[in-house]
Amino acid sequence: MEPFDLREIKVLPLQSRQSLTKVEAITLDPTASPKEIPAAQLDVIRQCARKIAQAREQGKSVILIYGAHLIRNGASRILQQLIDKNYLTHLATNGAGTIHDWEYAYLGVSTEDVAANVHEGCFGTWDETGRHIHTALYAGTAQGLGYGAALGDYILQDGATISDPAALESEIFARPEAPETVARFELLSAIRRGELRPGRAKVEHPWKSFSLLAHARKRNVPLTVHPGIGYDIISNHPMFNGAVIGRAATIDFRLFCASVMGLDDGVVLSIGSAIMGPQVFEKSLSCVNNVRRQRGKEVVHGHTIYVVDLQDSGNWNWEKGEPPKDNPAYYLRFCKSYSRMGGKMQYLQCDNAAFVHHLYQQLIG
Repeated sequence: MEPFDLREIKVLPLQSRQSLTKVEAITLDPTASPKEIPAAQLDVIRQCARKIAQAREQGKSVILIYGAHLIRNGASRILQQLIDKNYLTHLATNGAGTIHDWEYAYLGVSTEDVAANVHEGCFGTWDETGRHIHTALYAGTAQGLGYGAALGDYILQDGATISDPAALESEIFARPEAPETVARFELLSAIRRGELRPGRAKVEHPWKSFSLLAHARKRNVPLTVHPGIGYDIISNHPMFNGAVIGRAATIDFRLFCASVMGLDDGVVLSIGSAIMGPQVFEKSLSCVNNVRRQRGKEVVHGHTIYVVDLQDSGNWNWEKGEPPKDNPAYYLRFCKSYSRMGGKMQYLQCDNAAFVHHLYQQLIG
């Protein structure tokens, strides 16, 4: 069987898509009154705010892991404020979280009718989204940047500079052992294929003030991206290159591990990430504990994990540990994996944007 040829895909202008959300309409005002929630949920949020405040007073890490719906639900400005007020030390998301972020920054709209567009064969086949995100990653990884930093820079700087082929060849042959060499070769190959042109790749981002990627980059707070190959709509593009995406994500996984290394007595917030969050966190924690043990140090300890999602918890009290395998709750990955990660895990069934809005207001008093 021959692999499918993605070069045959016909892409369409992003402006021709009937987008379902406008960033200016969905964005929540951090100073406005949050959506009302039950008193029991608010009690947990108050506890969470105290934990975060205590962690930051002691210089401990607070890591936010989030799914794409947190951006789609308009929480970007609230998260920007949490960065500015030094409550978040690291953010992590999946590929979809960055796609909504970039589309909002570029065109002010995002989201499409998945069922209808898959039937028509146009779901995700939007030229600018696939082309510009790939361009950002090609340019960024050639400079040693990960996914989040590369795309954040691309939004902040309204594009990127694509190196001259002769300069790339010189760098490749001068230092073949350099970490960026393979990325530079990939960039050179893309230029040779005609996918990219040397010089300034300029694209305006009129709504960049709404971008969490750009804001985190500007504030020098790491925002790492943990995508899957074939997970995101940038796969539906003739430029799709899993090697470039994987290389950028590898850098970001290492950065995420570096933040987990300093998590003792810190806080993890996993909001609306049922698969990526728990999967990436458990691997990173194992890597960190492996190295710590080799150095004769304690494993990561004293951390608190708050997991927030709309799904129920399977009618199980996760503070007692995980349920037996014959209980359906055992298969709730977003609860089970985090419950195994040491420290203390608490699950809260709550609207994700309402959670961060109430959390912000509790933190600022």
